[in-house]
Amino acid sequence: MSVITPQLETFSESTDSQRELPCISLVDAWRSFGKTTILRDINIDLWRGETLVIIGESGCGKSVTMKLMMSLLQPSEGAVYWGDAKVTELSEAELTKRRLRFGYLFQGAALFDSLNVYENVAFGLRQNTKLREYEIEQVVLDRIRDVGLPEGVEKKKPSELSGGMKKRVGLARSLALDPEVMFYDEPTTGLDPVMSDVINELILQTAERQGVTSVVVTHDMHTVKRVANRVVMLYPNARLTPEQPQVIFEGMPEEAFESNDPRVRQFVRGEASERLTELAG
Repeated sequence: MSVITPQLETFSESTDSQRELPCISLVDAWRSFGKTTILRDINIDLWRGETLVIIGESGCGKSVTMKLMMSLLQPSEGAVYWGDAKVTELSEAELTKRRLRFGYLFQGAALFDSLNVYENVAFGLRQNTKLREYEIEQVVLDRIRDVGLPEGVEKKKPSELSGGMKKRVGLARSLALDPEVMFYDEPTTGLDPVMSDVINELILQTAERQGVTSVVVTHDMHTVKRVANRVVMLYPNARLTPEQPQVIFEGMPEEAFESNDPRVRQFVRGEASERLTELAG
């Protein structure tokens, strides 16, 4: 049987000059909520084919950073670029079209409780493609199999599934639309060590076999070691002076574990017995 791929608009042009640009860039990006600044002067590039892992304490702005990348939030100052396109200059129709090239695995899987597994995975295909029903069936069953779910699970409701199975259904739903970029929000939270490793392996397989660019937000250092090509660590803006950068580490995962910055070293090694070391301004 031939492989069916949903025919959607590509995320960006595939010219040589475009391929030399980051897939997504945050440029001098700030994000405030009321009088509280969560992100300050953030510069992060996401390159095609890499798996970028964003780490940091709760409340440091990891999920906000991800939402800026996806244009689910707009920066208070600065800019977000998708390739060479400034996001705020795109029409709503163009934003919607390009967002279809993103997949997103929610922390809680975010399945429709009233739909069975098959209908959950098929949902985006029916809404956003012109595939015929037999083609949708092939894609759905292929993706369910790709994430390692057993035969027959497609008939079950989310309430009948374990936490790990729900995460895998959520991933199958995202992969059904053949995304170019996958975003994972705390993908292993609430899972036991074995199931966490299953999810990490699926993240790796998705990147390697399908060539998907990935962004992972996590507190799980095993996930960092397992899947990251590059790591960015954010520090809570409220505990920094204006002169101190909020991105306190960017580099290879092994470099994070050997960092000379005590804030980075304590976080990644889990050695801090109290609040992370404060550095004088």
